[in-house]
Amino acid sequence: MPPEAEKTVDKEDKVDKVEKEEEIQVDLNDPQYYINRELSLLEFQGRVLEEAQDESNPLLERVKFLAFVGINLDEFFMVRVAGLKKQIAAGVKDLPPDGMTPAEQLASIRKITLSLMTEAQDCFQNDLLPQLDKAGVHILNYADLNQKQKENVDSYFNEVVFPVLTPMAFDPGHPFPHISNLSLNLAVLIRNERDHFARIKVPGTLPRLVPIKRSSGSVRKDGTVPHHHYFVWLEQLIAANLHLLFPGLKIIEAHPFRVTRDADVMIQELEASDLLESIEQGVRQRRFGSVVRVSFNKEMPSHIRDILIENLQMDPNDVYTLEGPLGPSSLFSLYQIERFDLKDTSFVPTMPAPFQGESYDGNIFAAIRKKDILLHHPYDSFIPVVDFLNSAANDENVLAIKQTLYRVGRNSPVVKALMNARETGKQVAVLVELKARFDEESNIGWARALEREGVHVIYGLLGLKTHSKIALVVRKEGEHIRRYVHLATGNYNAITAQSYEDIGMFTCDEDIGADATDLFNYLTGYSSKGEYRKLLVAPINS
Repeated sequence: MPPEAEKTVDKEDKVDKVEKEEEIQVDLNDPQYYINRELSLLEFQGRVLEEAQDESNPLLERVKFLAFVGINLDEFFMVRVAGLKKQIAAGVKDLPPDGMTPAEQLASIRKITLSLMTEAQDCFQNDLLPQLDKAGVHILNYADLNQKQKENVDSYFNEVVFPVLTPMAFDPGHPFPHISNLSLNLAVLIRNERDHFARIKVPGTLPRLVPIKRSSGSVRKDGTVPHHHYFVWLEQLIAANLHLLFPGLKIIEAHPFRVTRDADVMIQELEASDLLESIEQGVRQRRFGSVVRVSFNKEMPSHIRDILIENLQMDPNDVYTLEGPLGPSSLFSLYQIERFDLKDTSFVPTMPAPFQGESYDGNIFAAIRKKDILLHHPYDSFIPVVDFLNSAANDENVLAIKQTLYRVGRNSPVVKALMNARETGKQVAVLVELKARFDEESNIGWARALEREGVHVIYGLLGLKTHSKIALVVRKEGEHIRRYVHLATGNYNAITAQSYEDIGMFTCDEDIGADATDLFNYLTGYSSKGEYRKLLVAPINS
């Protein structure tokens, strides 16, 4: 090809390339390229519901997934919906990248959540309930009980339920009672010359599904498991015995309703003189948050609905009318019955290879010195993490333990190990993140318990939520010290580690150990250190 022709072809190629680049240029600020985070989260809840609808899953596993849908939607309303309502009240004009205003988001959320809640109810009523009944797990309505069954549950009502109940009147002498967050209630209409409204809270401290036989749902004395389990709804049992709560009055009607409130704790951290005290106050205020959702049954008449809507000072768009029992989150208790034939085979995590076999003599520090050890939970056991802390607590050569705690759960073996370490004379410093949503109260309790043992406790950093999971053990070895570190994505929670997927790592790498020391100095004291050897520390390295 002549040189002139080559130049012409090359020029044409360049022109085509420029034209193609111009064709594929996009405006990255265009909302069509972004997914709204609230609607995305609801899509995830839809996938959880699909697990409940999937007939290939064992029956009680499907019930568990349905309960998860209820739990997740409760939190969604308490936090995400409440947050959008606050944006509207504050007149927020800034739009997210997807371009949806708070009002548009709330409108879409209502449509999707109503569909999800209706689908969940349909799944339970028309799919799971008949199959449970066929499998020997009978959830009955009080009206369908035979005489013997009624006598059994009525006896339970008189002995256990009745003393706990507190009927609350609403009239000129009694203000409208406070309806607590996530509470299931009965709206009762009674007559004494004229009609009166009363509210009864269904006790959350008692099982929502009441065993009709005392043996239902438990192991017999001879060690065998009864094949059939019989339950009745607690709210139906209470409704059937209202005459005992209002003696001498006529019960006209009673209808269940369930309330969800704004539970997002707002802490003015920069104005707080004491972060612990401020968060305690926020947790106390949570119960008085504004109502963001009320669920009714379709049978509730308009005159009772109007009383609730007016006195709860709520938007009618926050009313969700459903069929069947309200609050699927309580179905989680059904999963606890010992019908292993209706559940997945229990998974037993493996002990990582470095901590088993003839080469492992029980000295976890020696195992870590050989090489870094990676853990993949829940497939790998969480036991080595607890052993690491227990070994540090009881090892006379260990001088100090420093750790961050986010969500540790109840009866935490991790916290007990830290307390034991303090009892054996170790220096122990712990950052307890008080701003772990819905675990604030638990973390406040653990923080105070650790302080009583003499542990140095830090409550978190102003303006930040400390989500890192790190434990540092400082050990004297001969004339030197060695630092052992555990880093992880998961919480130091021995229960959730059996189901949540997370990565953890043990190391005694000198650079990581030195970084861990610098990090804890930053967390517990004052530091403007901006360089770390191997760790990436936000917001410094963000």
